[in-house]
Amino acid sequence: MTGSDAAPQIDTSRPHPARVYDWWLGGKDNYPVDEELARKILAVDSSAVRGARANRRFMHRAVRAVAEAGIRQFLDIGTGIPTEPNLHQVAQSVAPESRVVYADNDPIVLRHAQALLRGSDEGRTEYVHADVRDIDTLLRQAAETLDFSQPVALSLVALTHYLDDDVHDLLAKYVAALAPGSHLILSQVTPDLNPEAIAKAAGAFRASGTPFFPRSITDFQRFFEGLELLGPGVIPVTGWRPEAEDVAAQTEGVVPVYAGVARKP
Repeated sequence: MTGSDAAPQIDTSRPHPARVYDWWLGGKDNYPVDEELARKILAVDSSAVRGARANRRFMHRAVRAVAEAGIRQFLDIGTGIPTEPNLHQVAQSVAPESRVVYADNDPIVLRHAQALLRGSDEGRTEYVHADVRDIDTLLRQAAETLDFSQPVALSLVALTHYLDDDVHDLLAKYVAALAPGSHLILSQVTPDLNPEAIAKAAGAFRASGTPFFPRSITDFQRFFEGLELLGPGVIPVTGWRPEAEDVAAQTEGVVPVYAGVARKP
């Protein structure tokens, strides 16, 4: 495992987005404070569980797509608590030699890092405990596994809505560090598709001390400036190259999340 082996102390007095997400996915690695917030949000936004599941399926489809396009290196920031299949399992099912680095700042993810690291014999899978805002540290540790002179798929699934208005500059710096041919995989909560519910959910997050920034399609598209969007472009998450399960999920109601994948020319 790359980075410090010293496990940071887990703060159970405040909810953490990764643990709230884990509760929505039916996981066990969360605390009462996380469940309380997850239930509050679900009460005002009934799509929260559907959204969490839709995000996971989108990640699977997007990773397969870029792996099939020839990408063999992946950097997943804000990976969250392990839920199978993990990104490395999807990538290495297409190309066993794929190298994958996970990064997250939740101590619970650090605790589960060994579960994340069970990859193929031909490839390599590592975890770094770092914050997305600490670009230099995160990329330096990731570079122990990844060759940034070669294309990398950078994945930030359901992360950017927890980052403030400087996030566009932040992502631009990450993209600048990537070689031509690299890909960016993103999903983001939006107020466009269900304004009232998302406004209430954002209020619940912020009241808990968790920053939350839903973004319009215009603001989401800004993340891809200077990049070449893969078809079908920016679209609600269940509509990005949907498979049968996604088509079925669309009948359950709207999921107020945008998704997109783009290539650095």
